[in-house]
Amino acid sequence: MTMLINVAERVVADALRGMADAHPELVVDVEHRVIVRRDAPVAGKVGLVSGGGSGHEPLHGGFVGPGMLDAACPGEVFTSPVPDQMVRAAAAVDSGAGVLFIVKNYTGDVLNFRMAAELAEDENIQVAKVLVRDDVAVEDSTHTAGRRGTGATLFVEKVAGAAAEEGAPLERVTALAQQVADSSRSFGVALGAPATPAKGSATFDLPAGELELGIGIHGEPGRERRRIMTSGEIADYTVDTLLADLRPGGPLLVLVNGMGATPLLELYGFNAEVQRVLRERRVAVARTLVGNYVTSLDMAGCSVTLCQADDELLRLWDAPVSTPGLRWGR
Repeated sequence: MTMLINVAERVVADALRGMADAHPELVVDVEHRVIVRRDAPVAGKVGLVSGGGSGHEPLHGGFVGPGMLDAACPGEVFTSPVPDQMVRAAAAVDSGAGVLFIVKNYTGDVLNFRMAAELAEDENIQVAKVLVRDDVAVEDSTHTAGRRGTGATLFVEKVAGAAAEEGAPLERVTALAQQVADSSRSFGVALGAPATPAKGSATFDLPAGELELGIGIHGEPGRERRRIMTSGEIADYTVDTLLADLRPGGPLLVLVNGMGATPLLELYGFNAEVQRVLRERRVAVARTLVGNYVTSLDMAGCSVTLCQADDELLRLWDAPVSTPGLRWGR
C-alpha cells in the first residue's frame, strides 16, 4: 500500500515535527515523545495526562490544550508509550494540585502508566488514575484483560479537562472522569483492514463483501464476520448491542466516530441511522459528535459510543475547549 511517509521508522517523529510546526500553542518534544500545552503548568490546576500508541489521531495528542488534556504521550504505532514519557509529562504539567492519568485498558498502557505513577510519586507528584474500558464487543482480547478502551476516552478527557480547567480538585476531577468511564459503552465495525507503516500492507484479511462486527481499534478481532450490511442494519445491530449493556435512564452523549478511512458523507448518513434507532427505542439524545476522532490509521469503518449524561456532565461537555482536534466556545 502506498503511504505519504518518508521511512516507516521515522513516521511518528515526522508527524510530531509537523504537529509542532502547525500548532505553536503546544510544546512538542520530538526526542522524548511528549506533547504539552504551552502554558503548563497552570497554577492551582490539576494536570491531565493521557497517551497511547500512535495511529489513533487526533487521540491523544490532538486533544492537548485548554479545556482538555495538559499533556499526551505518543508511543510508536499501536504501541504503548513508556513510563519515562509519562513521568516527564506529569512533571511538566504538575502545579502542585496533582495529576490525573487517563488510561485506556490495554495491557501495555496499564502496566506502563502504573509504573509511571509510582515513579512520579517518588518525585512528590500526587497521581490518580482512571481506566477506560468501554468496548462491549469482547470481554477479553489478545491486548487486554477485560474490555478494551476506545471512544469513551474522548468523553473522559473532555469532561475531566473542563472540570480541571474550572479549578476542581484532584479528587473531584477523578470522580467525574470515573463517572464518565463507567457510564459509557462503545462498539466498532470494520469494513476494511488498516495498514501499518512498518508492515506496509493490511494487518488482517477481510474478504471483499464482508465486515467485522466488534472490531478493536488496533484491528483486534471482534464478535463475528458477516456479509456486508447496509448502514441502517449496522446501526440497528450496534445501537441494540450498546443499549442492552448500558440501559440508559436519561439523555445520552453520542459519538459517531470514523476509523480513519470513512468519509464524513458516510458518517453523517450513518449518524442518521443511529439517531433513527435511538428514537425508535425512545432514548433521548442530548449531544452528538460526528467525525474521525479515535481512529485506526486507515481502517474503513466506524464506531458508536454512548454515554449516560446528567446535567453536570452536559455542562462540562459544553464548556469551552481549544485543542487541535476539538474546539468550541472560544
